[in-house]
Amino acid sequence: MPFSDFDHQMMSQALTLAKQGVFTTAPNPNVGCVITLEDKVIGEGAHLKAGQPHAEVHALKQASEQAKGATAYVTLEPCSHFGRTPPCAEALIKAQVSRVVCAMQDPNPQVAGRGIKMLRDAGIQVDVGLLEADAVALNRGFIKRMQTGMPFVQLKLAASLDGKTAFKNGESKWITGPQARQDVQVFRAKAGAILSTSKTVLDDNASLNVRWDDLPASVSQVYEQSSLRQPLRVILDRSDKLIENTALRAKSNLNLFKSSGDILLIKAIDNVPTDSRPVESTSVNRASAESAALIDDSVVSVQARLKQVQLNHAQPVQFDLSLLLKQLADEHNINHIWVEAGATLATSFIEQGLVDELIVYLAPKLMGTDGRGLTQITGLESMQQAIDLTIKDCRMVGDDIRLIATLNSK
Repeated sequence: MPFSDFDHQMMSQALTLAKQGVFTTAPNPNVGCVITLEDKVIGEGAHLKAGQPHAEVHALKQASEQAKGATAYVTLEPCSHFGRTPPCAEALIKAQVSRVVCAMQDPNPQVAGRGIKMLRDAGIQVDVGLLEADAVALNRGFIKRMQTGMPFVQLKLAASLDGKTAFKNGESKWITGPQARQDVQVFRAKAGAILSTSKTVLDDNASLNVRWDDLPASVSQVYEQSSLRQPLRVILDRSDKLIENTALRAKSNLNLFKSSGDILLIKAIDNVPTDSRPVESTSVNRASAESAALIDDSVVSVQARLKQVQLNHAQPVQFDLSLLLKQLADEHNINHIWVEAGATLATSFIEQGLVDELIVYLAPKLMGTDGRGLTQITGLESMQQAIDLTIKDCRMVGDDIRLIATLNSK
């Protein structure tokens, strides 16, 4: 059946409610629900945190007995399985709603149409597909992990207008202005993990967490500091310098260890088959017995595979990033990864085709030809070899330009 203007209005309201969980619900999806009776809203809710009631439960609680014969607008198919909470499809059936409008089917294999079938088998009218594109955009990471077993990857880059990330001597603070740095905090807060390297941590003394004081007022005025989760910080430590530093953690001057949030230090293993699992069991495979005794529950060292790559890159042997990402999605339920590092790791992600979205900040500065470049991609000699991008968004953030782009496959 065609959707009415009122249907569109109510689903739009449900999508707005769902956005309340963008900083808090992971690894669960963001979901909103509005319940109406005779064109009046009688209940609404949003899912805010894994393990807590789903959006439908909040909305049904508000609607109470009025839910009988009502219409429920939900941004994602109601769940049909028992997890940490009971099935929402069952709750809607018990409430005796007459119609359910879903923006999209749930990509979770445990649901994947079962909730819709359960509702229809109970005699409830179910209509699917209203504002589906908006619902998909709200849960890109969750959808990708459910469909492919891989997280959604955003790669952050920052450079001067002539494409330099640092001067020849390594100085880079600060290329971008304070508003751009606040913007980065928002992206970090939405991610399930921040991935970087020990070189970035050591060169910049980076904390790589979400800094409450640097979040814009649009976030800090809505959320309580305690409600925002810290992303898992995943640090590739091929040199073992950070793993060695954990033994002196109490005396360390590194902001990484002083700031809040869990840390996963990834140590390289050479000369192993690339079809092996990239990260061994964290419970038994700490870097060594000595360091294991000195690493607390918030800092864990595990091992990851290297592989030989034949790309236009200075390092022919690299971390097997594809396997590592899959393991992070599988073992740590990471939907969304924010990659923030130097040109070497950025190039590896780009050349291995693992970037879903580029977030590029361009500062109104010229830093000269002998500065460090944005990437280390080499060997390109024609426009046919150039990596083409599609710019999805371009706007000013303070004095800087922020581009959001996707990489076009050849």
